[in-house]
Amino acid sequence: MKTDYKQKLVILGASLFAEEIADYVSLIGGYKLLGFVEGINLDRCRHRLLGLPVTWIEDVGKLDDSCKAVCAVGSTKRRHFIQQATDAGLKFIKLIHPAAVVSPTASIGEGTIVGPGTVIAASTKIGSHVIINRGCLIGHHVEIGDCTTISPGTNIGGKTRIADFCSIGMGAVILDGISIGQGSVVGAGAVVTRDVPESVQVIGIPARVTKKIVD
Repeated sequence: MKTDYKQKLVILGASLFAEEIADYVSLIGGYKLLGFVEGINLDRCRHRLLGLPVTWIEDVGKLDDSCKAVCAVGSTKRRHFIQQATDAGLKFIKLIHPAAVVSPTASIGEGTIVGPGTVIAASTKIGSHVIINRGCLIGHHVEIGDCTTISPGTNIGGKTRIADFCSIGMGAVILDGISIGQGSVVGAGAVVTRDVPESVQVIGIPARVTKKIVD
């Protein structure tokens, strides 16, 4: 007898954003959400979230071998959490909301989340474990590095290069052909009109460097 297979899935993170990603999972279909994984506050593992268990990161090796994961932690430092899960044997899937529009010529890495209302244009390359939140516009031939966070309502012009571990604030605008250096932060509502070096924060219209970021 034919049965409908559903991929078993856990969400890394047990915050409000994890609940939102659980909502994405329910709308996409094809997944059976087993629960959540916590890596900071052990107390969260004592309570269920959305009726599902919260597993401590050191215990993920006990999960079903067929279980996959996606990370719902907004901070770019999620890379450390992801590495813990990877070392424990978890593999990651990409999660694209059904209300997103992604060009067939775009490529999206494993673990990346694409939110509703987002448009990703032709020949764009999105790295692994990127979070692209709701309502983002990403132009053609853009490159976005691993573990970068693109906040809601961001508008990224064509041929832009955003390196690994960057954070782009809500409603930011990045003009065509701009490069954002590794680990940099673009403030909410900023308009970026020139290249941004690595490990700095820029804010304002036009965006200017306001501080150096030390990881």
